[in-house]
Amino acid sequence: MSARVARGTARPKARSQTRGKSVAKSPGLFDGLPGGETLRRVSWWILIGMIIAVAIAVAVAWKVPQMAGTALGEAVGNAGFAVKRVEIKGLKRMERLPVYAVALDQDSMAMPLVDLDYTRERLLRFGWVKEARVSRRLPDTLVVDIVERRPAAIWQHNQRLALIDSDGVVLEQVRLEAMPDLPLVIGPAANRHAAELNQLLDSASNLKPMLAGATWVGQRRWDLRFQSGEVLALPEGEEASRKALTHFSRMDQQTQLLGRGFVRFDMRIPGKFIVRVSREPGSIVPPIDPQAPATPAAPGTI
Repeated sequence: MSARVARGTARPKARSQTRGKSVAKSPGLFDGLPGGETLRRVSWWILIGMIIAVAIAVAVAWKVPQMAGTALGEAVGNAGFAVKRVEIKGLKRMERLPVYAVALDQDSMAMPLVDLDYTRERLLRFGWVKEARVSRRLPDTLVVDIVERRPAAIWQHNQRLALIDSDGVVLEQVRLEAMPDLPLVIGPAANRHAAELNQLLDSASNLKPMLAGATWVGQRRWDLRFQSGEVLALPEGEEASRKALTHFSRMDQQTQLLGRGFVRFDMRIPGKFIVRVSREPGSIVPPIDPQAPATPAAPGTI
């Protein structure tokens, strides 16, 4: 008996139930939120920044050879992350052009290859710059934040004038016709002792506004010149000069020594107060108000 095979009895395949139906798109993370498109773009830049940071960290951690690291950095730069702008903050007196010149003087303008530490080091060489910070702001900006020094005096040496800060750091050269209204310190290395001079004057704050200049004499002591024309010769040594200036300040408050026509006060010799008057014909010894409080005189005072 032969078996009969029935044809056409096989079941047809079931048609796909999804035919003719559109597949629903899952909602995005930022869809429906205010500013969703902006958030999407910001998140994209953050992701790119993280990738760059990871690439740099991997290169450093695994000590990628210099050529490979440079190639990686250049690739990132070619992708749009290269220096195109420099933003400078904190400048008030210093010119901006030298800062731009340093910031843009790079071996490569690719953001990962900009040497931030070396750029900061070069900025600190400028007299005006007390502190500097250099940072990247993706995708294409270097941010330079500078803290400037404050001018405190003018230093005269070798027939030149220079603006200095309270620590004696030279800020810039000054022309005679453009001198600012600041005390004048005179003598070799006088700028290096400017901080000591400021501390000395703090001990006699009432005399500080009257000071016109100071001369560093013999690399060991100060001669102070006041706006009324008198010169006060102080002794050597920080402690001795401080005590002498304090004593002179007290005497001026009691008898008004300044502005009376005296020429020079000499306090270099301990225990002596020597006053010099003008030698010009017709000059007289300035009178002292008898009603003024008496000043205790040190032994040997002239």
